[in-house]
Amino acid sequence: MVDSQVGILDGTTFVVCDRAGDILPSPDTPLGLFAHDTRLLSKWVLTINGERLSTLAIDDVHYFENRFYLVPGEQDVYVNSTLSVRRTHTLDTGLHEDLSIINHDGRPVDLTLRVEADADFADLFEVKDATARKKGRHYRRIDDGRLVLGYERERFRRETIVSASTPAELDENGLTLTVHLEPHGKWATRLTAEPDLPMPRGLERLVIPRRARHASDKERRLAEWLEQAPRLETDWEPLRGTYRQSLIDLAALRFSPFLAEDRSVPAAGLPWFMCLFGRDSILTSLQTLPFAPELAATTLRVLALRQGSRVDDFREEQPGRILHEMRYGEMSVFEETPHTPYFGSADATPLFLVLLDEYERWTGDVDLVRSVEHEARAAIDWINEYADLTGSGYISYQRRNTRNGLENQCWKDSWDGISYRDGRLPGFPRATCELQGYAYDAKRRTARLAREVWNDPAYADRLEREAADLKQRFNRDFWVADGEYMALALDGDGSQVDALSSNIGHLLWSGIVDEAKAGALVRHLLSPALFSGWGVRTLAEGAGRYNPIGYHVGTIWPFDNSFIAWGLRRYGYADEAARIAAGILDAAVFYDGRLPEAFAGYRRSETRYPVNYPTACSPQAWSAGATLLLLRTMLGLRPVGEDLVIRPALPANLDSVALLDIPGRWGRLDAYGRGPAAAGGRGHQPAPQQISAP
Repeated sequence: MVDSQVGILDGTTFVVCDRAGDILPSPDTPLGLFAHDTRLLSKWVLTINGERLSTLAIDDVHYFENRFYLVPGEQDVYVNSTLSVRRTHTLDTGLHEDLSIINHDGRPVDLTLRVEADADFADLFEVKDATARKKGRHYRRIDDGRLVLGYERERFRRETIVSASTPAELDENGLTLTVHLEPHGKWATRLTAEPDLPMPRGLERLVIPRRARHASDKERRLAEWLEQAPRLETDWEPLRGTYRQSLIDLAALRFSPFLAEDRSVPAAGLPWFMCLFGRDSILTSLQTLPFAPELAATTLRVLALRQGSRVDDFREEQPGRILHEMRYGEMSVFEETPHTPYFGSADATPLFLVLLDEYERWTGDVDLVRSVEHEARAAIDWINEYADLTGSGYISYQRRNTRNGLENQCWKDSWDGISYRDGRLPGFPRATCELQGYAYDAKRRTARLAREVWNDPAYADRLEREAADLKQRFNRDFWVADGEYMALALDGDGSQVDALSSNIGHLLWSGIVDEAKAGALVRHLLSPALFSGWGVRTLAEGAGRYNPIGYHVGTIWPFDNSFIAWGLRRYGYADEAARIAAGILDAAVFYDGRLPEAFAGYRRSETRYPVNYPTACSPQAWSAGATLLLLRTMLGLRPVGEDLVIRPALPANLDSVALLDIPGRWGRLDAYGRGPAAAGGRGHQPAPQQISAP
């Protein structure tokens, strides 16, 4: 699927341009060079003799490097161009463009190259909503052969320094180069747009360490990242390509907040969410545990370090709460948005505890578990004391920042993501179903850590009692008897928000559903109302707000489906999990292995390919992680003590899958699976293999 935009990224620094390599001014689309949540180039347009260039091909060399093969002007079928132009964009500390031109003619040629450059220094939130206006002062100057584009507001200053490696004439709008090419001659230069991001005294705590790495260093680090990951062998070539692309995208999204440069967490996704997200980083870390457990370790440390410690309504911070989002742009610095950090998430806190336990099960790293014991107990206290807004014993949410806080503080956080079956929106507080599943799972898992690592059996017993009570009440209060499924939420009055949604799959993953009710949920998940053939929709066909191209009301999210499939395996539904995995992996083929944030929920029988959701992030961390979790699910990988249990159940179109050198507390082990998936679903899974390290 051809996209009109091209992006490269390196952690939280990224460039989005058009297919000619140009950045055209656009106040409300994410074209530009961005770093630290600020657009540092809003215009970068190359012309030759006054004409823009036409694209012949684009070579995605690395996630941080693109090559554009071009010719000047509009091309005519009857006229061959005599000039070849190559632009190579590379991200280092800024944007470097290696520009080369070849004259294919037998006559010399004189050219005038012009690069128009500008920087609006828009905060990413300004780009996203296109309503805010700059309050500071723009300036520009020529300084020692460089064009300096700048912006200043009180103590906040950002600059972009534009230069060329060959002589150029500079003015306040860009630079001009005069080129003479002999017959069959070649000319080259390097253009640079280098950010200068000083932070005034008192704001140093907001700075992410700069990644001044050369391309060769990045290539080496990428090769090491791929080498350290388990090796996939399969008879289905598209799966190998999707797996490799997922690993590359995860490598591209890594960045290092607060800690040493060699420790990374995943940013959420390009272009809107290139920062630390509590929920996204946790779920991505869960997906990638059998492949890159170091992401989970750093995510846990970073989130524990920035855990809430006070009551702050503007940031929605509370003691023990895990952050939702951390930003570094102008609007955050001047507290026009609450993102330094913002805590408006009801699910990140229990998910932090889920990840902590799952990480220890895989790695045996009890030292990390001991080091964050205080933060883990504080997270439990937040669930019990702050998250229960109605006194019902359920996690619910209602924003306290009424100016620009999130209304919905679950993963379906768009304004209409939570609704009744008839389309009405419920009042607040809202207690969505998956939050209760996460809380149940968090208490069960933290009880294990308390008993086995912290040596506090009394605390473990208490948490297990609380979890058992929550499960009993949940299966009574959320069960929609006339439809035989779990309600999407309870509203502020305790009434059921009765829409049928994909959230019920998360309940299977958490284990909160009674065994007697699980079969009904599985039937709904695989019914035509929810399952399109490509994947499970966020909202069922027939619901009042159903829209196959609505963000959380009918689209298909690969990450969502990966956890649903994991939940199906937990309850023994191997065939059904394999069917969901097959749909998502089939869709990945049409995206060249890079699953987007979401795609449309149209029935597979109506479309020969998955239909794009127009503003989906790509790459996105938990979409890249979806492939990895689906592999874990198809192979039935589960750590048990010092052993790795393997229980494969593959889709019908897969003959074999092998995952070699899976890291864990056992060292490195291999897993093999042969298809097709066992027939009969529940109760008919293949016998598990329990493998120990030699």
